[in-house]
Amino acid sequence: MWKRLFDSRWFYWVALALMLVLFTLSQVRFGTNPRPMATPEAIAGLSEIEDLNIVFILIDTLRADRLGAYGHERATSPAIDALAADGLRFARNMSQSSWTKCSMASMWTAHYPVRTGVTRSEDAISSDAQMPAEILREAGYETYALWRNAWVGPSFGFSQGFEVYHSPRPSPIPPSIRREKPTTGVAGTDQDIIHSAREFFRTHGEKRFFLYLHLMDVHQYVYDEASALFGTTYSDIYDNSIHWEDRLVGSLVADLDRRGLREKTLIVLASDHGEAFGEHGREGHARDVYSEVVTTPLIISFPFRLAEPLVVDAVSENVDLWPTLLDLLGLPPIEGANGRSLVPEIQASIAGEELESAPRYAHIDQSWGRKDEDPQPMVAVTEGPYRLIYREAGRGPRRAELYAYASDRQESRRIDNEEPEVRERMIGLAQAYLESEAPAWGDAPEIELNDAQLQQLRALGYEVE
Repeated sequence: MWKRLFDSRWFYWVALALMLVLFTLSQVRFGTNPRPMATPEAIAGLSEIEDLNIVFILIDTLRADRLGAYGHERATSPAIDALAADGLRFARNMSQSSWTKCSMASMWTAHYPVRTGVTRSEDAISSDAQMPAEILREAGYETYALWRNAWVGPSFGFSQGFEVYHSPRPSPIPPSIRREKPTTGVAGTDQDIIHSAREFFRTHGEKRFFLYLHLMDVHQYVYDEASALFGTTYSDIYDNSIHWEDRLVGSLVADLDRRGLREKTLIVLASDHGEAFGEHGREGHARDVYSEVVTTPLIISFPFRLAEPLVVDAVSENVDLWPTLLDLLGLPPIEGANGRSLVPEIQASIAGEELESAPRYAHIDQSWGRKDEDPQPMVAVTEGPYRLIYREAGRGPRRAELYAYASDRQESRRIDNEEPEVRERMIGLAQAYLESEAPAWGDAPEIELNDAQLQQLRALGYEVE
């Protein structure tokens, strides 16, 4: 009988199938999502998790309204939407500029651009500024960063507090990858960062870490054939690139799951600015501060799942991001910050309430890349239902545009004549902002850009002298 059994080919087919099933089960963690369910009240207990990791994903040039979680009708972002679906989403978040270096300096220091002093191409963050990575490192976190945008390079002060601040070596780009941005001088793709991040999880997963990933493929309009879903216009290709980036984010989250790190990791997803598609006569970014270039996503995914997504409808800003995270983690705040913890807004949303917000600001020097020209500041002030776009006198006369932002998020119709008193009051807020005192660390140092840096920045599509 045994001889007949071993001679039967069916025995070997069954044995092979059984081995494949056992191998598959050995590679899969049971359950579609290993994180435990929790109520929103569990957010207040994050500071009690001693081994909590932080993965901070910054997707460069990502405007909020192109994500499904923010109402986009196209399926550009299923992986990012999943982070918001059982986590926390800030519905009306704004960056502090439409230019990366200015915006990121404000995000990291929790100070507005007029106070960081980082408003022109040669400006850098002062070494005396207090950075979140320094606070986290002092608290026992291993601090690592992977980046590809030259504007956040270490020469501009962004590496402060990081043990490793690394730009991965670019890999050859497969033929299936498309790069539709007119300026494609940035080597490699974000696959290089994702690969490096996975290696980091493999080698550092047993330690408490803070990992910052600055992704660039949306900025560069990179996508592949599988993400070419939405057409061929410039705006369509932007959506294609978001879908490509979303797949990379999804693969990163899946890797955290496989390694058993998801249940002890806080994932934060944000952007430095958005992108314009002719809404106010311009395409791209780094030229003005209308809503399309400063309305950005802010999503927090916890080491536990919420049964329903928690949404904060109050206006938030990128300068609030780190004050909020440090508060949630029970760590010291950034001294003298303009940004503030949004924990009260989170608690109000849990209770079904909404708090009134103070004026909010975005800022760009419209001559930031022309070092021989005088500054030409442009400021946006958001207060209550209104938003003002204000230009100081530069090459042209002073100009102020008032919009009913609560009902006109696209800023499509000016209401200057309808609300003259509101307009004048908000002009006063903009002028007071521009006269703000510098922080305790003083003025921003200036960095002389060498030829290699200038070429790299021009490859990003910026006009830098």
